Amino acid sequence: MIFGYLISLGDIQNNRWIDRLSAVKLEALMQQSGVAFGTSGARGLVTAMTDEVCAAYTSAFLKVLAAHYTFDRVAIGVDLRPSSLDIAAACASAIRNAGLEVDFLGALPTPGLALYAQEQSIPAIMVTGSHIPFDRNGLKFYRPDGEITKADEVAMLQAEIALVSASAQLLPQVNEAAVQAYEQRYVGFFPTNILAGLKLGLYEHSSVARDPIKRILEQLGAEVVSLGRTEVFIPIDTEAVSPEDIERGRAWSAEYGFDAIISTDGDGDRPLMSDEHGDWLRGDIVGLLSARYLGVSHLAVPVSCNTAIELSAAFSRVVRTRIGSPYVIAAMQQLQAEVSDVAGFEANGGFLLGSAITKAGKVLASLPTRDAVLPVLAVLASARELAVPVSALLAGLPQRYTASDRLQNFPTATSQALISSWIKDPAAFFALFDGAYGIPVKQDVTDGLRFTFQDGNVIHLRPSGNAPELRCYCEGSTFLSAQITTATVLAKIRQLA
Repeated sequence: MIFGYLISLGDIQNNRWIDRLSAVKLEALMQQSGVAFGTSGARGLVTAMTDEVCAAYTSAFLKVLAAHYTFDRVAIGVDLRPSSLDIAAACASAIRNAGLEVDFLGALPTPGLALYAQEQSIPAIMVTGSHIPFDRNGLKFYRPDGEITKADEVAMLQAEIALVSASAQLLPQVNEAAVQAYEQRYVGFFPTNILAGLKLGLYEHSSVARDPIKRILEQLGAEVVSLGRTEVFIPIDTEAVSPEDIERGRAWSAEYGFDAIISTDGDGDRPLMSDEHGDWLRGDIVGLLSARYLGVSHLAVPVSCNTAIELSAAFSRVVRTRIGSPYVIAAMQQLQAEVSDVAGFEANGGFLLGSAITKAGKVLASLPTRDAVLPVLAVLASARELAVPVSALLAGLPQRYTASDRLQNFPTATSQALISSWIKDPAAFFALFDGAYGIPVKQDVTDGLRFTFQDGNVIHLRPSGNAPELRCYCEGSTFLSAQITTATVLAKIRQLA
């Protein structure tokens, strides 16, 4: 655990850190810097995330919140990217300049920061680029009652703030209460020793959640073997697992005889877990199993999620949204007007608990932000209570399989232009494949372009909201067919660019 940081950006003079240069709308600074809001927070190249840009985003965030909330401190957390501490220092400077206290939580999972902010009724900022490439980073913003909304983002962009230049700042001693509360949340809810007898691999890589997750798993009785720990940051995308990690998972399972392998993305809000064979589970299938274990009746999920969710008949109502946690949260809030047990999850596996859940007399408080720990524990607990391996949980679901991949370094403008043309002329898209996929029976433009065919198979194209990437999600009756379709579609599109 980290106990304190000193960030040296220059000399502190009279406890002030800014020279006021000019007033500007955040939107103008966003356009100039390229640091912009995506599906989850503001992100950009590390070289573009200067002290001034990060301070400006923080100032706009505080200005918008001040109109609706009363608070005297703001929490800050970081992931393990080498650029995160400098960015946190710039954010801290803006917080102090606003006359507020900095509550520094150090390195911790994003949902741990969100839980702490919710319990303390204070705003929070997480410095993380999640799963995006190493040369990028980002900021996630939390109100005292949860993630900022798309309306909050618009208000921040229109906020007029002072453009500033930074000098030295100290980040305070780390407050470890947030990590401790996050771990206790799950140790206290799940049955004592529910994981006893399980041998679990923990693929640690550079995930900020690696130490808290290990402690949670061990406190619940599991034997945990650490794997692949590195101090060099590695971006792990739970929706596009690399071929190397696919082979690595199977090799580890064969070597150690694991019951499952557990991992997360960089900031610990998206899970990655395998079955006993080392085969990685799709995030939306993990979400389905988790929601079923928790007894949730109403779900909000993005349009990209597997149709096994509805076909399972495990839920009274499923609402499909655009991709991104703000849209899932908005749908959960609408559902909460109808029922008291609401949750959501994304295709990446991040699980959002919209309502408090009671199970076996224990209450788990709501946490309406993506979380990696809850779905992992729910799947493992479900397997233990049924006395079956993880793979058997999947065998009982409708046999629908999703594969996904992406074209990296693919300009967003190119993705948008291609998708726009195919929305207007779907036949032009299918002509690329000589009619191999037939004619779709449904076209959905909720987010990107999604075709559904007579046999239930799906092709879904969408530009990433966080990086210059084109994502493709394909669903089929077998995993191999979904994989082949995904690879074929992306290869053809790459030829067009």
